[in-house]
Amino acid sequence: MPGSRDRQDDRCGRIRSMAMSTDPAALYPDVALEGSLAAALGAAALKDGFSVPFTASESDLLRHAAVASTVPQRTILEITAWVAERRWSISGCESFQGMALIDGTTQDLAQVARAAQAWHDGAALTDISRAASFVHLTGRFEVADHDPVRLAESEWQHLLTEADEVDWPEYRALVKAAYAEPALRGLYPFTSHWTLRFSTSTRPRLTVIPLCLDAHRDSRYTLSASIMGDVLVDTSTVADAVSTALRHLPSGLGPVTSGAA
Repeated sequence: MPGSRDRQDDRCGRIRSMAMSTDPAALYPDVALEGSLAAALGAAALKDGFSVPFTASESDLLRHAAVASTVPQRTILEITAWVAERRWSISGCESFQGMALIDGTTQDLAQVARAAQAWHDGAALTDISRAASFVHLTGRFEVADHDPVRLAESEWQHLLTEADEVDWPEYRALVKAAYAEPALRGLYPFTSHWTLRFSTSTRPRLTVIPLCLDAHRDSRYTLSASIMGDVLVDTSTVADAVSTALRHLPSGLGPVTSGAA
């Protein structure tokens, strides 16, 4: 979608039409001049006094680029130009599960180059966000040995971070209440359409426990036997929903295991 400035400022038809254009050369003439987003990023890096081995996209030279990392537990950092507004997005994942460690959007190509350099060089995630202020940390942390217990804790930290960022007090309360219970905290958490669920194994192959915890915006919480299953409790107290989930957990659950295929 166009930015708020583009919607409000109709004084310059040229600016407005360019913001709405689907022609990447119109939105990104500087990138087009370099021949590719990868080349433009490389030029921005050199201007700042460093070098990054960007890879150009074979399918869309002006809109997509990537950079690999020297850290084996990281995937490539994907860089994408927006279609209808001059802006770039990044996404960097851990390699075992393919879950995002960092993301973010910016209108500053030099900032993208700085984030890419830090990702490539293996800088700590917090240092990447310091190097480029637009970088958003998802809350997940890197688990080099793919230890399932640590991966579960990483996913919990992501959910807690996400819950603090959304304007949804009931959801935040649900995630925090579930995390406070050791029996649930020891499982691998995940969400589907904001429904909190649990697995006895990590991604990529989940072993799902058929319980679904939902927060509702009218200060109501429900526990269902499964997706679209029978409602086991409908309550105004998050503690009641979580305690009911504890009573319905299968017996004999051990530590979370690896979901490697």
